Amino acid sequence: MSELAPRRSLTPPPEGEGGLFSQTWFPVCRSDEVLAGVVNGFDFLGGRVIVVRNASGEASVLSAYCPHLGADLCTGEMVGDEVRCPFHYWRYDSGGRCVATGSGDPVPANARLFAFPTVERFGCVFAFNGEEPLFDLPGFPDAPRNLIWKTGEYEVEMPVDPWVICCNTPDMQHIQVVHGITFDNGLPHDDVEWTDHSMVYRFSGTSRDGVAVRFHVGIYGTNLYWQDGYFDGRWFGFFAPMGLPRPGSNRLYFAVGVEDDGSDPAAASSFLDAMYALEAAVATEDLPIVERARFKPGTLTRSDKTLGRFFQYLRNYPRAHPAAGFIN
Repeated sequence: MSELAPRRSLTPPPEGEGGLFSQTWFPVCRSDEVLAGVVNGFDFLGGRVIVVRNASGEASVLSAYCPHLGADLCTGEMVGDEVRCPFHYWRYDSGGRCVATGSGDPVPANARLFAFPTVERFGCVFAFNGEEPLFDLPGFPDAPRNLIWKTGEYEVEMPVDPWVICCNTPDMQHIQVVHGITFDNGLPHDDVEWTDHSMVYRFSGTSRDGVAVRFHVGIYGTNLYWQDGYFDGRWFGFFAPMGLPRPGSNRLYFAVGVEDDGSDPAAASSFLDAMYALEAAVATEDLPIVERARFKPGTLTRSDKTLGRFFQYLRNYPRAHPAAGFIN
């Protein structure tokens, strides 16, 4: 009686496996959640961070626990541009350096917070999981001038790692059957552009409602969905970054931009609302699938050529956790 040979697993490692996480830009929070002059605390990578603004409005993401005795700095306060610990009044600058102790004792040489590389864009504050970023957040270099934006957050945390949702982009079967896109020239497997930190491709087709589309879509890192292109002849841009408060859970954010040349502001605003609603509807279609699936890649077909390569991309993707000793 013959036995089936075991298949080599295609499953990418879950976030947090072995204490490691993807080295990518993660949105930690919305910009409007970071109040000036307040120490704001958030869960991140299974640990705890704070987000603060200096007098110039620049945001910083720092580890949350004071290295003195472990107080959560979100219960502290801002003194000028410095974070003051509530326990013993040790103070930290935006780079994480301890600049003074409340008692006047000399500052210990190793008294510091982990300072994540931080940028604020698309209505979110992003932190890179690493000491130096491996790539920049993508922009929209082909966008028309005079854009208006609408940003928001999906109403519930999604109970999966971000890469699970990102698999929908290289999954061309999914785009066809779930989201109702018909590709004009067949599945564009050979048009995908790969780097160590991204995959992008272009296609033209027709939506389920018969609207002509020309899209440029991609994934940056393991959690950043990017798209621009034309819907019924009008340009729009869409960015959907996914945060990682803890393994197996993510916060999904939306940012949609359209052109407003000033000729018809009401029409531009209406198109913006329509595109935002469209992208939110796509997420709604995916949620019941991803939250109940036992996501374990198995038998693939020829339509899964790009998806199969994306699994390899995810397995090879750099992972680290240099802040582990600070945020946990």
